[in-house]
Amino acid sequence: MLEARAHGWCGATVTKLDRLGRSVKNLKQIADELHDRGVGLRALSQGIDTTTPGGRLFFHMLAAIAEFEHDLIVERTHDGLAAARARGRSGGPKFKMTANKIRQARAMYDGGGHTVQEIADTFGVSHPTIYRHLQGDAAGATSPM
Repeated sequence: MLEARAHGWCGATVTKLDRLGRSVKNLKQIADELHDRGVGLRALSQGIDTTTPGGRLFFHMLAAIAEFEHDLIVERTHDGLAAARARGRSGGPKFKMTANKIRQARAMYDGGGHTVQEIADTFGVSHPTIYRHLQGDAAGATSPM
């Protein structure tokens, strides 16, 4: 919302800063563009008014703290993933269909006494999963990735 002032100043008012930008970098870019165009920014819930030196300082301090917090989260995430890899853990899904279960599903399918949906229900997977493994099995790939 833009509002005109008697002294020629225009301002943009938002309820919260997170409603204005997607990231700290994006928010700072928007604030800089507004400033270059002579438009002040006010965030009502945070009490920020970039038309004053104190408001600009507070805005930049909040942006710096948010960026620092984001960097810490990223660093902790990378450290956690590295520690998990060091313990022999890897990311990704846990496969429900082991090589033994694929052999059992193949035997049930080849026996003709079960539908693909019944086989899927038996192993707790979807019928496309059964079809994928049955086709893979026919091509000589009997074990999950």
